[in-house]
Amino acid sequence: MPKFLRIGIHQTNVSGYTSKAWGIRRVGSAVFLKWGAVEVHGVGEGRKVYWTMPPREKTVRCGTVQRAEAYVRNAIARRRNHRYEPLTGNIALKGRSANRGAEFEQVLATILFVDIVRSTEKAARLGDARWTQVINHYYATVRKELKTLRGKEVVTTGDGLLATFTAPASAIDCAAAIRNAVRTLGLEIRVGLHAGEYKVSGPDVAGLAFHIGARVAAKARAGEILVSSSVRDLMASSEIPFKDRGVHQLKGVPKRWRLYRVDR
Repeated sequence: MPKFLRIGIHQTNVSGYTSKAWGIRRVGSAVFLKWGAVEVHGVGEGRKVYWTMPPREKTVRCGTVQRAEAYVRNAIARRRNHRYEPLTGNIALKGRSANRGAEFEQVLATILFVDIVRSTEKAARLGDARWTQVINHYYATVRKELKTLRGKEVVTTGDGLLATFTAPASAIDCAAAIRNAVRTLGLEIRVGLHAGEYKVSGPDVAGLAFHIGARVAAKARAGEILVSSSVRDLMASSEIPFKDRGVHQLKGVPKRWRLYRVDR
């Protein structure tokens, strides 16, 4: 299976960063794709890449072998244009061997997903050195607000961050604080919030709720904080104003979801 690692501002001689990876495999007329956030340790031939949570998977039925072959060629060509480099070896699930027999605990939380708007354009315009400085300030700012409002960082994804909160109001307050703070860096973010259950065992987390949070964020416009109906329902007695943004099909997520914008 050809696999690719997004390098962005990160080069092959840099260790200890998070990014995204994806792989593609063809079996007959079906194409199987796998992608998700990864953590990179080591450099060069000794580099190890781990999924930070179970990757997402997708099957594309192309109908004919010829169409499947064309799909694979085009997918690889597109990804290379987005600064992905070929990745050899397997991608392991972080902590899997140490926790293989561990019990997963069911947890209910509000999940926050933050993503920088048009990050690729900004990185290209600023250059690697300056963009690295901006990203470092960005994460320092985000983590400061997380600490203030007692959010728990789960994983970073190159230019995004996933965190959890015990209270939805704290998650909304944190999202607004991050949005306002990073504007001083010349950045705009989009934020998605979802409340749901997921499984946790030590450092490992898994659950559809994380994917829903990411897909809610993908529907947000620049500077917008979107929440799923589950968050809105939990905030029914709150004074925080919400504006209905309609019903949406979230990519790869079952059923349609009503989304709301935090209107403040």
